[in-house]
Amino acid sequence: MKKRKRPEIAGTLSKHKRGFGFVQTEDDRADIYISARGMGGAMDGDQVLVELIPGFSHNGSAEGVILKVLRRNTAEIVGTFEKNKRFGFVVPEERSQEDVFVSKRDFGGAQRGDKVIVQITRYPDKKNNAEGKIIEIVSRNGQPGGDIKALMRSRGLRETFPSRVNAESKVVSRKGITAQDLENRRDLRHKTIITIDGADSKDFDDAISIDRLPGGNYLLGVHIADVSHYVKEGGHLDLEALKRGNSVYLIDQVVPMLPKRLSNGICSLNPDVDRLTLSVDMEVTPEGEVVNHDIYESVIRSKARMVYTDVSDILENNDVPLMKQYRDIVEDLLIMDKLAKILGDKRKERGSLDFDFDEAYIRLDERGVPVSVDIAERRTANKLIEEFMLLANQTVAEHFYWMEVPFVYRVHESPAPGKMEELRTFLRGMGIVLKGAADSVHPKTLNEILQSVQGESYENVVNTVMLRCMQKAFYGTECEGHFGLSLKYYCHFTSPIRRYPDLIIHRIIKQSIRGQLDGEAVKKFKEKTQEAADIASLTERQAVELERDVEKMKKAEYMSYYIGETYDGIISGVTSFGIYVQLENTIEGLVRLASLQDDYYIYEAEKYRVIGERTHKTYLLGQRVRITVDSVRVEDREIDFAMRS
Repeated sequence: MKKRKRPEIAGTLSKHKRGFGFVQTEDDRADIYISARGMGGAMDGDQVLVELIPGFSHNGSAEGVILKVLRRNTAEIVGTFEKNKRFGFVVPEERSQEDVFVSKRDFGGAQRGDKVIVQITRYPDKKNNAEGKIIEIVSRNGQPGGDIKALMRSRGLRETFPSRVNAESKVVSRKGITAQDLENRRDLRHKTIITIDGADSKDFDDAISIDRLPGGNYLLGVHIADVSHYVKEGGHLDLEALKRGNSVYLIDQVVPMLPKRLSNGICSLNPDVDRLTLSVDMEVTPEGEVVNHDIYESVIRSKARMVYTDVSDILENNDVPLMKQYRDIVEDLLIMDKLAKILGDKRKERGSLDFDFDEAYIRLDERGVPVSVDIAERRTANKLIEEFMLLANQTVAEHFYWMEVPFVYRVHESPAPGKMEELRTFLRGMGIVLKGAADSVHPKTLNEILQSVQGESYENVVNTVMLRCMQKAFYGTECEGHFGLSLKYYCHFTSPIRRYPDLIIHRIIKQSIRGQLDGEAVKKFKEKTQEAADIASLTERQAVELERDVEKMKKAEYMSYYIGETYDGIISGVTSFGIYVQLENTIEGLVRLASLQDDYYIYEAEKYRVIGERTHKTYLLGQRVRITVDSVRVEDREIDFAMRS
């Protein structure tokens, strides 16, 4: 009797650090589980051909073995070099990859503990590791910032630029501002225009001004660096910026979208120098309504480079020395503060969601070692700038929506009905009613719930669960609205130094102002905006993931100095394998269920808790607990806690 052939399916392998993995197919089929023994030499990201094993499954997923690799995904691996006298290994930064064997002749001058890039010369098979040769030393063992740089390089990012990009940036920055550059620009150099940024910021791409009009309305000016004047479409600078999509901020290191000659130089709105800008003037009523606006090319001269802490101290504490130092600006700051509060109240009334989550501020010493992890300040000045930038982005988006020209919008879709039903069930368990149908929940309804739990012990848990029910925002060429902000029109216009969508929007605005948006230009921008939206959406997700991983790595390193210490925290996540606990300084660790010796705990997903089978003792999302730091694996970016009774 002829043996029946097992089904074979192609897909992409996503490998776990513990050796197993899942193959994702292009159809609607569920992921296929692959055990460590069934890998057949495949690596993370490889295109593979899988043979299904009839009758076998893993937690509901079909199980298979990899027959062969159709296409390799990895040519180089970044990791830590370990060696002995005759051979060495590169241990990857990405734990989903396996160690790479390196013979002595291929050490390339690397020493033990160095962060290196190894080029694969022979791919793994069922019996042998991959082999390779070291082609670059990213950083020497113990070199400050080497761990962050290695993680950055493992994601394909470089802080340096190709020579042709640097050459173009040098030519552009040397030109400065000419009389020809000022033609047809509105001269605002006489106005009191300031920047407000963090103390460590070096690239200032937004400035603000304020006037009180005779009728009582406010005239808010938002002035954005005219990066498109220097980064010409199709040039080396432009193509590199498009490829990068955005700048990436990694604690004390930056992977910039543009070279520093531009981002910190000619494009940065530094004080007491002339700078080219795109300005948006908005006339705002005392009720927060924009009744008139004007978008135009301009030239400014910033009167002061102010920082959030100083402005907040002036507005919150009437700091006398600072008020004397900025005596010519204080009156404007007070007017700005009043307008920002009006806009904030208007936004809340509209139903804009304001998740009150603490962000970490990690301070590193000169060796790159974390010495403190605190909660980042978000004070009056920070909120003031946020409100003004939101209004400018909204105004620009609506203006160009009605012009019916190609554009890049910031889109945040409504939550999926299934997610809203999950949220309804969770809130019901806490005695909170979510009104409305699951497929038509208004953000104002959700915001009312957030406001109702402010100050309650379970405030953080409600914020967390609701956020997890939200869709992820992205860039698109259709104006589909922003659910979280409760806006029909929204875009990113205010940061062209660090975001490519803002840069391409500036090009469209300038061609519109100059009357150059003819049929040919519209056709070109339709293609360009779609390309920019797709690339920026992808690079943004990658940046967020890398920023999160770097933060987790440094938090783990910080907690490695405090093993055995006891802290109070709040349960921030509950899973089938453990309980996540977040400390007051935002550091999160895992209490594994296997470590709870007093009972066997059962996971109840719909109730966001685990419950003891015998004692009925529960650990619930949002519950306050006391833990001890049990162990830390910095290389895996993991912290284990032990529950204290």
